[in-house]
Amino acid sequence: MDLTTLIIHSVLLAVGLAMDAFAVSISNGLAMKKVAVGQALAIAGSFGIFQALMPLLGFFLGSSFSDFISRWDHYIALIFLGFIGGKMIFEGIRELKGKSGGDSDTEEYRFSFAALMFQAVATSIDALVVGVSFVAMDMTVSDMITAVSVIGALTFLISLIGIFAGKRFGDLLGSRAVVVGGVILVGIGLKVFIEHMFFGG
Repeated sequence: MDLTTLIIHSVLLAVGLAMDAFAVSISNGLAMKKVAVGQALAIAGSFGIFQALMPLLGFFLGSSFSDFISRWDHYIALIFLGFIGGKMIFEGIRELKGKSGGDSDTEEYRFSFAALMFQAVATSIDALVVGVSFVAMDMTVSDMITAVSVIGALTFLISLIGIFAGKRFGDLLGSRAVVVGGVILVGIGLKVFIEHMFFGG
């Protein structure tokens, strides 16, 4: 595969793979009262790294491992995103009730390292199969490294945009933003589950 074709193919693939990460990044931005640059870089960086690592794993581990993962990936996404989203919804509603009861103290929803890793894994599992497809396309190791670099870099940029877009919407939604962010996460988990269970995605 020539370099131009490889890059075009990788960019299109990256955009497709990054959509769930973009939606989750918007959800995270919604939940932030203030976007710290370090936190935004950590979230976007985690999504970019995992989106690049998963095809790499698929490429080297082969189709048998990918087939095993594909039987469980939608359950993993549903559980991980459903749990984190549910927690955000619960804490957001609790904060809203506190405000209605006269409690003026508001706390920013904080993303733990574990929650961030769960998000990164849940939004990048599909990329394992992409790595197996690289083998089927007779990609060389050099081609594959170029492809995953493009995928990782674009996912990072798209996720970063998602965080700041979510923050902008979060400013408009106010205290309801955390609840909306949680609903988005649960919705993404359900989308992945339904696509894989009923449409063979």
